[in-house]
Amino acid sequence: MTTQTSANHTAPFPAPRPADTEALDGQALAALSGWSQGLAPASLVPAATAWGASLACAPGTQLHLWQQAARLGHEWLASGGKPQQDGRFADPSWQQWPWAAWAGLHETADRWWREAGQIEGVSPHVQEQIAFYARRWLDLFAPSNTLLTNPEALHKAIDSRGASLLRGWQLLQEDSLRALAKPAGSVNSPLVPGRELATTPGRVVMRNHLVELIQYEATTPRVQATPLLIIPSCIMKYYVLDLSQHNSLARWLVGQGHTVYIVSWRNPDKSDAEIGFDDYVRQGVLDSLAWVQRACGQPVHLAGYCLGGTFAAVATAHLCRPDQPADAAPASLTLLAAETDFSEPGEMGVLIDEAQVRMIEAVMKRQGFLSGRQMANSFQFLHAADLVWARRTQRWLMGEDLAENDLMAWNADTTRLPATMHSQYLRRFYLDNALANGRLRFDGHPVQLRDVHLPLFVVGTEKDHVAPWQSVFKIHQLASGDLRFVLTNGGHNAGIVSEPGHAGRHYRVADTLASDGRPTPPEWLQRADTHQGSWWTAWHAWLSERAPTRTVAARSVPVDPLLPAAPGDYVMVRYDD
Repeated sequence: MTTQTSANHTAPFPAPRPADTEALDGQALAALSGWSQGLAPASLVPAATAWGASLACAPGTQLHLWQQAARLGHEWLASGGKPQQDGRFADPSWQQWPWAAWAGLHETADRWWREAGQIEGVSPHVQEQIAFYARRWLDLFAPSNTLLTNPEALHKAIDSRGASLLRGWQLLQEDSLRALAKPAGSVNSPLVPGRELATTPGRVVMRNHLVELIQYEATTPRVQATPLLIIPSCIMKYYVLDLSQHNSLARWLVGQGHTVYIVSWRNPDKSDAEIGFDDYVRQGVLDSLAWVQRACGQPVHLAGYCLGGTFAAVATAHLCRPDQPADAAPASLTLLAAETDFSEPGEMGVLIDEAQVRMIEAVMKRQGFLSGRQMANSFQFLHAADLVWARRTQRWLMGEDLAENDLMAWNADTTRLPATMHSQYLRRFYLDNALANGRLRFDGHPVQLRDVHLPLFVVGTEKDHVAPWQSVFKIHQLASGDLRFVLTNGGHNAGIVSEPGHAGRHYRVADTLASDGRPTPPEWLQRADTHQGSWWTAWHAWLSERAPTRTVAARSVPVDPLLPAAPGDYVMVRYDD
């Protein structure tokens, strides 16, 4: 017999409202984030379970992995147990017993896990997760991380009669006290923008809620008629492109006769939580581009670095729509280590899936933003061996105080990202790949990169763990214009900050015309020409080729008493979070 509840009867346990359960779930995820170092268990546990279950049901794969372990063990013995490839063990002292054996075993385990993660029966994302996290776990136990298993540290301690250990202990105390007094990533540098860094003369000529637009003073009596507007990433401060005098891209371009403008992003606070991706494109790129076009009366070379390049690509596709005025689009588009297709984002993709994004969103909902510390932790986790353990080894075991350089000071000067904007970026681009798939909309209209018939100059870097060059290369399949692709040595930052005269710099370059078939990365590599030196010179030549042959008198920088001199005010806003 079924019992019906009277309409007047109040249930003792009313059904929870969806909003309440969602808020409670979000609070739990945000709290869990601090314990798990920002990694979502809902992402890691299913990946490990799927990998383990697939391996348990695959005896052939188990046999292969045992054979692989035996083969690698044989190679290790044949080499005398010495490490062969890992740069952490390059010092000759690592070739001596017993340290050679420890280092060689560590290197062998790393090689085995790279293959063990690639088992069939799980998704490529799970394969990448297993291999990635296994390597991070191995990094934790690398023999270079402890005193007794690090011959370099032991020899230095003996040679210095213990002075290096005493100095290392002092540095460990300093780092520990600093971490307690200030959160990780806080700026503690003698290098300051406007004094030692970002010193190229110029002024802020336009300001809105999100950006200050800086125009640099000309240093040549005549300049190219077509000005250049650069959109840096909002993830970090703009002055990575205006570091010290010797390696400032902005200063170098001005010296080549370009009128250079650059965007300096505002460092947001909790009140900016609702600012979205479209706001960044509109106020950061379109407003700045319109200002430069009005001021110079010329089409503009538009360039974007990292996420700034993604902004620039979206804005350019929007301006190239068939219903837009013919003179609305920029003269050309340059993308520096910037992705437009996120289907293969490399190691960054390992940290981004639905569960991970939900955890990030929960943290941002509580704060209103993603802090610079949280962003920095993610980048450090990607390359913990270099960015965490190598630094600690040098300071705590070797007793060597790292001499800070301009790039290190800039890297510590972190910025926040508004909650709405960052959530939209992760979901629209990393999870949905909406720009490449033609599903992205801006200002109510679809964004189609195939509408971009402009000349393109695109730079990838060989060791980029943020925007792998093969991913950057995918613009070949999306845009319709003539394209010059440059592959330079170095990583995401050092490969771009590659001033002429820097020792050891080289790059490869090849053109793809709009009428050509679009090459694959291996096909492009086969026909690319290799050049020694900085890719900056190749970019300057390319910009000059696409500018009007005439030059104009150097443009003066307008002075507005309400606007500051470069580097401006927005870049000086710092938060200790």
